[in-house]
Amino acid sequence: MSNGGIMKKRYLVFALIILAFLSLSLGLQGLDQHIMQIMMISRIPRLLAIILVGMSMSIAGLILQQISRNRFVSPTTAGTIDAAKGGVLCTLLVFPGAAPLVKMTIVFAFALAGTFLFMFVLRKIKFKNVVFVPLLGIMLGNIFGSITTFIAYRFDLVQNVSAWLMGNFALVTQGRYELLYFSIPLLALAFSFAHMFTIAGMGEEFAINLGLNYGFVVNVGVAIVALLSALVVVTAGQIPFLGLIVPNIMTMFYGDNIKGSLGATALFGAVLLLTADIFGRIIIAPYEIPIGLTVGTLGSMFFLYFVFRGERT
Repeated sequence: MSNGGIMKKRYLVFALIILAFLSLSLGLQGLDQHIMQIMMISRIPRLLAIILVGMSMSIAGLILQQISRNRFVSPTTAGTIDAAKGGVLCTLLVFPGAAPLVKMTIVFAFALAGTFLFMFVLRKIKFKNVVFVPLLGIMLGNIFGSITTFIAYRFDLVQNVSAWLMGNFALVTQGRYELLYFSIPLLALAFSFAHMFTIAGMGEEFAINLGLNYGFVVNVGVAIVALLSALVVVTAGQIPFLGLIVPNIMTMFYGDNIKGSLGATALFGAVLLLTADIFGRIIIAPYEIPIGLTVGTLGSMFFLYFVFRGERT
């Protein structure tokens, strides 16, 4: 890795440390007697959850963009999150009192099925314009979302599903975020497969000629994306566009080699999400803007920028 790349990662680590201290210190004035209790129950779990979610969604987007060979694809634009919404409804209808691990497994199954369906349709179509592919994913996601909303409406669960999917870390406390620790081995697995994901992104024929088990690698990538998305949805709700904008920005600096950009992508995802969370807590203090709203607004603007930029180049 070049010295420039190492320096950029150091800056990201430094920014993450500064933002972490700022996040922990917000709103603690006048609470001297209970600072440690608040830290252990609320602030530290919230900080860890934001960092893990930022890393997870950014890495998931990077993997999905690589194996689909399209920089506009992410869990948000590939139907993964919308399919996970069906899993949330299933848990509310069939397993309302289930343990968090059971809920995560159900959401994972739906997210995995939705992502595999997107990849299957993508392999069948011949017209793969850079903008058409994410539009296809958005259309599939809208189909999943419409079916889920219809069923939720019939059982008067629309508000329940919407409340669960609203990206918000205000309710993250000790005992309500620990599922995110499962993302750590998944991120380690992503790092170990980084080189293979890079080869798979060169195309099926090219990858097979190099001796790569293309189908297996793609399936592993899809499974990692679905698992990370399920963990995030169950714990923090929907964080839109994070897996789209972070990999695109990091690719500008590190190129298409996942092995070289994976660490920086994870760090920048955590930095960006933590910045959005702090902004949402400050702008209308003492009230708080849900992080899904701030990230969604920022992500939609970046999405439009990348689309117009891609059409000009």
